[in-house]
Parts: sequence; C-alpha cells; structure tokens
Amino acid sequence: MTICDKQGILYFDGCNTVDLAKKYGTPLYIYSETEILSRINELKKGFITKYKNTRVAYAAKAFSAKAIFEIMQREGLSIDVVSGGELYTAISTGFPAERIEFNGNNKLPEELEMAIDYGVGRIIIDGLQELKLIEKICRNKNKRMNVLYRITPGVKSDTHDYIVTGKKDSKFGIPLYEDVFYPAIKDAIDSQWVDFYGLHFHVGSQLFDNTSHLKSLDIMLHLTEEIRKRFNYEIRELNIGGGFGITYTDEERKPYSYFLDPMMKKIDNHFREFGIERPSIVIEPGRSMVGEAGITLYTVGSIKNISGVRKYVSVDGGMTDNIRPALYGAKYHGLIANKLDEDANDLVTISGKCCESGDILIKDIKIPKAEAGDIFAIFSTGAYGYSMASNYNKNPIPAVVLVKDGKDNLIIKRQSYEDMIKNEMLASWMKED
Repeated sequence: MTICDKQGILYFDGCNTVDLAKKYGTPLYIYSETEILSRINELKKGFITKYKNTRVAYAAKAFSAKAIFEIMQREGLSIDVVSGGELYTAISTGFPAERIEFNGNNKLPEELEMAIDYGVGRIIIDGLQELKLIEKICRNKNKRMNVLYRITPGVKSDTHDYIVTGKKDSKFGIPLYEDVFYPAIKDAIDSQWVDFYGLHFHVGSQLFDNTSHLKSLDIMLHLTEEIRKRFNYEIRELNIGGGFGITYTDEERKPYSYFLDPMMKKIDNHFREFGIERPSIVIEPGRSMVGEAGITLYTVGSIKNISGVRKYVSVDGGMTDNIRPALYGAKYHGLIANKLDEDANDLVTISGKCCESGDILIKDIKIPKAEAGDIFAIFSTGAYGYSMASNYNKNPIPAVVLVKDGKDNLIIKRQSYEDMIKNEMLASWMKED
C-alpha cells in the first residue's frame, strides 16, 4: 500500500509527506515509483505475457519526464509521443527511437523531420495531408518510415466532451467516408516512402465502460477485412489506444483485463475466422499508469469564512499546477496531511491563489479545522497536472519528486522567477536613450 497513516501523518510510498513539503517546498508533485511499477506489472501479466505479439506504449502526454521515461525503458515498454518536445525528452533520456511512436494531429514539418531523423518506430498519421508531408521529407532524406492511419470510428464515449476523441465530429483521425478512407489507404500501400503497418483508434479518456472500445474495434476489424479484400493487403499492426479510467473520488478503477480481455477475444476470433495470423496489437495507456501514482502537496494560507455561505481554504497552488477542475470540472479527493487523526467535520472549499473566481481545486469537502501552515494533499494528480501546468499570474511551475520505499529524489527542479523571464527581452527601440 503506497498511502498510509502514521500517527496522524500521511505517508506516501514510505515517505513522510509533511517532511517532503518542508524539504522541497510547496506546491509539490510527488510520484510513487512503486505504484507505477504496479500498473506496469499488471499490464505485463494481463496483456504482454497473456497475449503474444502485443506491446504497451505509454502515452507520454499524461506526464512527460526523463525519470518516467527511464522507468518505461527499463521495463521494456514503448512510448507514444505527440510533440517534438516529448520526442526530444525521450531521446535525451536515451530511449530507443525504434520503441517510440509519434502520434497527434497537425504535426509540424519540423517535428516530422525530427522524428524521421531520429528513426522513430512508427508515425501515426492523423490527417490526409500528413502522408504527403512524410513522403516529401523521406524522399529528400532517402529514408522510409513505418506508418499507421488513425481512424475516426464515429463512436461517442461516456466521458467529458473535451476528452472524447473518437466521435464523428472530431479534429482527430481519418474520416471513414468511402471516397476518402480507401483512396488514402491505397496511397499509403503504393508509396515507396512509407511502409503501411495498420490502423489506430483512440475513443477518449477516463472511461469506465468498455462499450465504446468494443464498438470501435468492430469497425476497425471490418476495415482490416475490407483492406485485405480490396487491396490484397494484410494489416500488420492494430493500435487500440487507451482511455482506461482511474479513481479520483468515488469511481472504482476497472482492471485492465476488463477492457483488454473482451477486445483480445474479439480480435482473435476475427482473424481465426478468416484463417489469418493475428497482427500485432498495441495499447496506449497514460493516465491509468501514472494518475493514481501522483499526489500534490500544498501549504494552507488564508482562510475566509462567509457565514451561511461558504468557507474558503486557500492554498499556495491552484489552476496553474492543476487546470483540470477549472477546465473539465474534474473532481478530486484531498485531506490535511498533518491531521489524519482529527475528525473531518469542517465543510470547506479548497481554493487556489490565481486571480480567477474559477480557481477552485475541490468544492465542498469535509476536513479537520484547517490552519495556516497545514499541508493539504490532493490525490490522483499524476496525470495531466504537471503536463498541463502554466505560468499564469507568473507563478513558477512546481518541483517533482519521485519516491520509492521510503526514499525520495528530486526529478524536476522547481522553476525560479529567473527561469520564467530568462527568455524575455525588451524591444530594440525601448533601449534607445
């Protein structure tokens, strides 16, 4: 168990969180390597070992950092990146380029060139123009690139609209219109500059029902058979994305097997029916691998009690280190890390320090009576916290610490004021006498 109570103090992977707050300052992101490894081992046992010719590509957008990539590399996983910055971070870590797949819509020419120069294992094409751009770059460099097409299956998922990605009205993927999709497939098959591997879909994030995955898979399998019949071409890889939900408040995280077992059964049955060897199957979990492995610590500052209305407990972070409550209405659970042995009877709202009325981290939560200087911990902040952090109001981005079995280590330094302004300069005419 990575979280426990010792004499009223919150411990995380064997580390005293109050001591960590004193040592590194707050706000502070903390990640448990033990928890991350637990998720990896679940995937190894229930997917990689259970089903031959499968691969896990960690979705780096959830949290991109050298130390996290080192864990993935050490455990033999692949990485799914969506920008030049994520790609550069992975390569700088020494991550093998052939185990990197480059995903995302509207990839810039310089990003594609970078990926091709590094020799990434796959580029997942997200738009019709992208194939031509890849071909042009490969032609100029006399190189060949492995590619997949991301499809838009037209399936609506039961999640927040901002993180639905597989519906028909989506900026992501190739639409499945007869006169669009199949000509695009033919272009990829016929190209001398790309090696067409297969298809990819991603239906959304934070899902607890496998229905949209299974519906999208039916569409993908139909397309693979159509491609085989029309072009006499057998798909070598199917990427079925991620989107597996985690526990934030009252949700119960489903095991990976809930999603993967019925999908793999459907896939195996399909290819067995047609007497064809099953292609490689890839998944892209991100949030589910690091989300519950992260917590954020804050220091309580001002407390404002509006009689009969609301009691605000303000902390030294907010929407700059966790935009999800303001952006998605995301809900979190938290507690006072130094008062676990006190009764939680005080109904409060945890507010951030930004100049925005919407900078609320948790609305209406019962905690012990808070005082300035208390350490407040919010759980399940490991995904899309640091990766979506900003300098709004010129607030520095917090430090990140990795913990394991009672040991702690800084893996990302806290941003300083100097860090924030080091790339700023005056216009030339402002320097005139």
